[in-house]
Amino acid sequence: MYAEAQEPLLLSGHLRLLDTVSCAVSSSYPMSRPYDASRRKFLRTSAASATLLSLPQERQIPSALPPRFSALKPLGDRVHPITPDEFRARLAHAQELMSRLDPRFDGLILGPGTSLYYFTGIHWGLSERLLALVLPRTGEPILISPAFEEGRAREQLHFPIEVRAWQEDESPTKLIATALTDRNIRSGRIGIEETLPFTFYDHLRAIAPAYEYVSADPVTIACRVRKSPHELELMRLACEATIDVYREVFASIQEGMSEQDIARLVSGGFARMDLRGGALVLLGASAALPHGTKQAQKLKQGDVILIDGGCTVEGYESDVTRTGILGKPTEKMQRAYDAVRKAQDATLEAARAGKLSGSVDDAARAVIAEAGFGPDYKFFTHRVGHGIGLDGHEHPYLVRSSKTVLEAGMTFSNEPGIYIPGEFGIRCEDDMVITADGPAQILTPHFQYSFESPMG
Repeated sequence: MYAEAQEPLLLSGHLRLLDTVSCAVSSSYPMSRPYDASRRKFLRTSAASATLLSLPQERQIPSALPPRFSALKPLGDRVHPITPDEFRARLAHAQELMSRLDPRFDGLILGPGTSLYYFTGIHWGLSERLLALVLPRTGEPILISPAFEEGRAREQLHFPIEVRAWQEDESPTKLIATALTDRNIRSGRIGIEETLPFTFYDHLRAIAPAYEYVSADPVTIACRVRKSPHELELMRLACEATIDVYREVFASIQEGMSEQDIARLVSGGFARMDLRGGALVLLGASAALPHGTKQAQKLKQGDVILIDGGCTVEGYESDVTRTGILGKPTEKMQRAYDAVRKAQDATLEAARAGKLSGSVDDAARAVIAEAGFGPDYKFFTHRVGHGIGLDGHEHPYLVRSSKTVLEAGMTFSNEPGIYIPGEFGIRCEDDMVITADGPAQILTPHFQYSFESPMG
């Protein structure tokens, strides 16, 4: 069990309260990629950053990209999708964990989101019409689908799964209860995946009170937290693509550009690589607010340029920040940058298998404080890192006092920062993986080179 709290759930579309008989009220909200609930991803799609991740389905390439962006090419056959056998193995692993737990789990309920994708390969948007996977501790899973979308659901199956459809005037939660009974589960513990909205859980426990409903975290998080070599390969590709795009963006930045101008270069660069991605761009004093401000900025001499973003490859995320400057940094800026980079090194060194996750934050924070930018959260205002994978922010988290024991294969952001209100903000961020022996390894091709030449 992981002690850290999950990021606030942000629903895509309006979830209406369901009638006790039917949850058919309005149209569904299909999504083209796994659901992402992170605060940072929400901010990238807010009004202040509306252009950043709003690429249409066909990922149209802007016509105004600088000529040097023509060097960016799709990843092509370097990308190897997750195979049906891998999805099956994930389901088997979940069932094994359900049996090993004390007390054991008898079944899991997964709604739309990245966990559903992790176990089945199904991308599905969350709406008031419930699609859910019922996974028994033994036996085959059952997919519950709206009847009028059954064809679309079947199209996404990577291997045979029994599908049970419910009509508009029927209750999907009643169908879930029937599915559990049909798998010889008439009592016991049923795990509910963390992003399933309360209203579905509430209806399920009303219809089927014989079960004990508990958090599915001990199974779902335990399955997802350690990345396989294939998952790491996809994350490395996402990080590499992010660096490639940033290189062209930083080379193309000019005085007078707005944050949105630069953000369009980032999203356009990813589109040129046939990837979906974007960035939060902060200039000057706005960079002192780690997640930005509504105040529009244009680049001028002496301004810090902070670009924080990434892309997805087969659903796996990158999250990379580079901070540069137009002109020469002040002594204070340079000192802050040097401290941030040293804190990144300390984070990498401290992030070792067997250590507590909170100790990694302690190591980075000590470097920042020693450089004169402490104490505590005074100028380093956030945790040093978060888990990353199919979600931009996922369990576990590298935050003070957290007690997660680090294990090989866990992946995190490594992102210390210093933020001086009214002056500037500096953050360097790379993604890393815990190794079996020794310090963590970065998944990005390299750390930032320097403050004045962040991409080398």
